[in-house]
Amino acid sequence: MNEEELIKKITEKKEFSNLPKEDVEIAFSKFDKEENSDYQKLKLTRDFLRKVYSSFSSRKLLNIKDKDPEWVLMKHKSTKERFHFYSEVYSRIIKEYEKSKSLSIIDLGCGVNGFSLDFLKKINPSAKYVGVEAIGQLCKLANFYFKSKKEESKVTHLSLFNLDEVANLIESEKHPKIVLLFKVVDSLEVMKRNYSKDLLQRIVPTAEKVVVSFATKSLGSRKKFFVQREWLIKFIQNNFDVKDDFEIEGERYLIFSKKDL
Repeated sequence: MNEEELIKKITEKKEFSNLPKEDVEIAFSKFDKEENSDYQKLKLTRDFLRKVYSSFSSRKLLNIKDKDPEWVLMKHKSTKERFHFYSEVYSRIIKEYEKSKSLSIIDLGCGVNGFSLDFLKKINPSAKYVGVEAIGQLCKLANFYFKSKKEESKVTHLSLFNLDEVANLIESEKHPKIVLLFKVVDSLEVMKRNYSKDLLQRIVPTAEKVVVSFATKSLGSRKKFFVQREWLIKFIQNNFDVKDDFEIEGERYLIFSKKDL
């Protein structure tokens, strides 16, 4: 089979059926080697995509159902661990914009984080939530929820590797804008080394704040681990103005903006 046929075969699996083509192509390129058979290319690419996109999620989330937001947040490992701390996290992130009438929260690689909207609205009832997510089923799930609440908020099905469209989406929203990347950088780097730097350099000037978070404890076991992302921290410190740096329950948050000239 040629590359196009193999990629089509990969996305026949339901869990990958609504991934952006860009993401599947990047994953496939890692295993498109002469020494690999078609079967190996298929299996290795699917295993890789499963690791990158499905490690946090329950497969139950791939079916659209009218579920309580707490149920959804508790079915996703990342949001489950943040669930009891959302109010504290959001308060710290948007503290100077609590009374803003046009606050835009743009959540890149959002997963099911949109179901934390009520926590956000308690701090700023006017906040508009805009998510960007590669897994199409999660986009539909979140948008079904927003529609049921008659909310203006939305999640757009888009690859974070489509840099121009991501930047255009951010630029189209109203100021003040805060861009979130909660536990997203590791996945981006596994897919495409140093892409996070390109993404941040492009989007930071378009927003009042950008927030990057990463885990400091392993999922499930909650054991501290020694991957400190020093390369990321140094890059942010050298290129941007760090406003805050804090850790809450195994998740470290860096809040930063463009440097004043």
